[in-house]
Amino acid sequence: MIPQRNRRVILIQRPVGIPQASHFEIVESPIPELHSGQLLVRNEFLSVEPAMRGWLNATANYADPVAIGDTMRSFAAGTVIASKHPLYAEGDRVMGMLGWQEYAVTDGKPIRRKVLEADLPLSYSLGILGINGVTAYFALTEIGQPRPGDTVVVSTAAGAVGSAVGQLARIAGCRTVGITGGATKQQLCLEKFGFDAAVDYKSASFETDLAAATPNGVDIYHDNTAGYISDVVVRRINKRARIICCGTASVANWDDWPSGPRIERHLLNKAARMEGFLIWDYEHRYEEAVTRLAAWLRSGQLIHSEEILEGIEQAPGAIATLYRGENRGKLIVRLDHSAE
Repeated sequence: MIPQRNRRVILIQRPVGIPQASHFEIVESPIPELHSGQLLVRNEFLSVEPAMRGWLNATANYADPVAIGDTMRSFAAGTVIASKHPLYAEGDRVMGMLGWQEYAVTDGKPIRRKVLEADLPLSYSLGILGINGVTAYFALTEIGQPRPGDTVVVSTAAGAVGSAVGQLARIAGCRTVGITGGATKQQLCLEKFGFDAAVDYKSASFETDLAAATPNGVDIYHDNTAGYISDVVVRRINKRARIICCGTASVANWDDWPSGPRIERHLLNKAARMEGFLIWDYEHRYEEAVTRLAAWLRSGQLIHSEEILEGIEQAPGAIATLYRGENRGKLIVRLDHSAE
């Protein structure tokens, strides 16, 4: 039976800084009739990404801002329950930019891929087999170019991307050092994700702790934060180091251009390279990454951690939860369709 109503999370006020639950509203609307070339997806999981903060800024970054009144842009994973599209059939599991909503009517263009890994949880397609894992894979292999024996430092090391980078670096034979906040997450990095060392950026001894954890310097830095953490790491880079700019979690508001220490002398004197990473540059190679990541998951070389919030009512406050660092793994909202 095709449902008649859809609940979705819309933006009602543009945030300055980190989005809060008050910037969103859950609204209900009819599900439109399908036309030729369209399909209806029952979303089962909604993704929560650090990048969402940038998507809500008034100033565009690499994507146009979400408009006031629009459904919150997000990746989602679910099942096709009706289709008039030649490429999708009822029962297909799909993942794509389907938004924070219970159901999505689409022409197929927002769908990133059919999820064919039937032996693995569908939610993984939003994390280790989704944008997070694929980001970790290509950022490390293409920009980082790891070699056995390299020292790889990762900021937000307990997060969905950072934890994957650390594990992939370990698989490549590197020494891995995670930077994270608090003793609990340090323990997670060491005991679950297999980092060789983990340091707490909140500690007064952060700089000396990092120096002790990187006695031979830093060959690759996967940067998810920018700001103070990165200022400290850059002073430790080796000759020919590779710095991957993947996130800027420390930048509160992109309407005010950030300032800080200048790193040009470090890059020049060490002949180091610093490069920004955008997942969209690797869309044509997405399946390559998913195939390898899935194989490592099945073999036990790669571990994925999730924290799941229950119900669409949890979505509006989820970005703030992410930036407070309260999650222990990839943050996902699971939708409840049991009453249908």
